[in-house]
Amino acid sequence: MLAKRETVVAAGIQELWGVVGDPAQLPRWWPGVTRVEEATPDSWTAVLASPRGKVVRADYTRVEAVPGERLVWRQEVEGSPFERILASAFTTISLSADGERASRVAIALEQTPRGWARFAPMQFRAAGSRLVQGALDGLQSLFEGPAP
Repeated sequence: MLAKRETVVAAGIQELWGVVGDPAQLPRWWPGVTRVEEATPDSWTAVLASPRGKVVRADYTRVEAVPGERLVWRQEVEGSPFERILASAFTTISLSADGERASRVAIALEQTPRGWARFAPMQFRAAGSRLVQGALDGLQSLFEGPAP
């Protein structure tokens, strides 16, 4: 299942890459991430909190990075609490210039559901779309301030 959204952010490519290319920055803009542990450029653990306060850890591995252009990471689902509902999950962030001081950001979340999630495709896709939109909103808020 693919959830993809894009927007324009009032930041230059390099400034934006400094945030999206650094896993330690995720709590500043990615929904639900409260902190990042053991962050290296190639792998990290995100500590996620649900709206009800439940905390879970998720491990990620960087698959591809073209500085200033494209970043792909994989969620390591095997042996994790996510294994019940996910066979795989990849996030792709693409950047391109949109004028002098703005950048177009596209985020795509491609998930392969497992278990009960296979039988609820509309809910699964909607949850992925909310996550991607929340990440874009987080980036906009970080560089432009909160929406009026």
